Amino acid sequence: MFWTNVKRVTRSGFINFWRNSSVTIAALLVMTITLFVLGSLIFLSAMLDASLVQLKDKVDVNVYFTTDAREADILGLKTSLEALPEVAFVEYVSRDQALEDFRLRHEDDDLILQALDELNDNPLGAHFNVKARETSQYEGIATFLESNDALASNGRVIIDNVNYFQNRVAIERLTDVIKSIDTLSIVILVVFLLISALIIYNTIRLAIYTSREEIQVMRLVGASRSYIRGPFVIEGVMYGIVGALIVLVLFYPITLWTGPFSERFFGTTNAFDYYVDNFAQMFIILMATGVILGGLSSFVAIKKYLKI
Repeated sequence: MFWTNVKRVTRSGFINFWRNSSVTIAALLVMTITLFVLGSLIFLSAMLDASLVQLKDKVDVNVYFTTDAREADILGLKTSLEALPEVAFVEYVSRDQALEDFRLRHEDDDLILQALDELNDNPLGAHFNVKARETSQYEGIATFLESNDALASNGRVIIDNVNYFQNRVAIERLTDVIKSIDTLSIVILVVFLLISALIIYNTIRLAIYTSREEIQVMRLVGASRSYIRGPFVIEGVMYGIVGALIVLVLFYPITLWTGPFSERFFGTTNAFDYYVDNFAQMFIILMATGVILGGLSSFVAIKKYLKI
């Protein structure tokens, strides 16, 4: 009996979906627009996140040592830095490596190379490139480096300069941008989903309203609430499934066309490559959102407005 009712409810839902063509088209249009905007926000968020990751990778703190700092003391400080939970990694550049890198950067400047050759000693000190796990953690790292324990070893000053305070404004601004974008993305997504749910709810309520006499007859003959409600919930779920499929199909030519532009503009992943690589994730998100929006809207609409 149970499975018989399930089959009847499912069949009625499919019949309602195809029978009410005008309402179905209106509901599908709203659902498709909703899921399309949701998918677009996913793409935009992914592109922005990739751009921010690139910017974060370019931010670091440089620690410059005096030319007479002993390598053993420098390596000891490196070990202390790597022990900090805020530090992702520390790159050590020796004096010889710093000189070689400097020569490579100025290989076309004969005047600078000639001046270096005339010096009897390497004028450059060793340095660290320190990368934090989060941009907001650089200040703590700089504070540690400014402490007496880090600045001096065995009574000798080994750190010549820490460039965090020169770059502090840029680092703090990047940190604020990252936090603002994350918060704004969540707020926009939540607000839009609420608005979309309300629109879909009213559209589905119209579909239910056209069947009000049929519902009253079913109620009079003793049909249960779940039996009456079931076809409309199935119909709402169908709106979500078909809408998600339409959006997934639309994204293929759109991302193929805008892919090169997105790569140039954001300097990161091509939108089409992201679509192909994350198709399964996009499919699950859009399908689940469509099913939940359609099914839940139908459930609430028939319960509240038709007084079952």
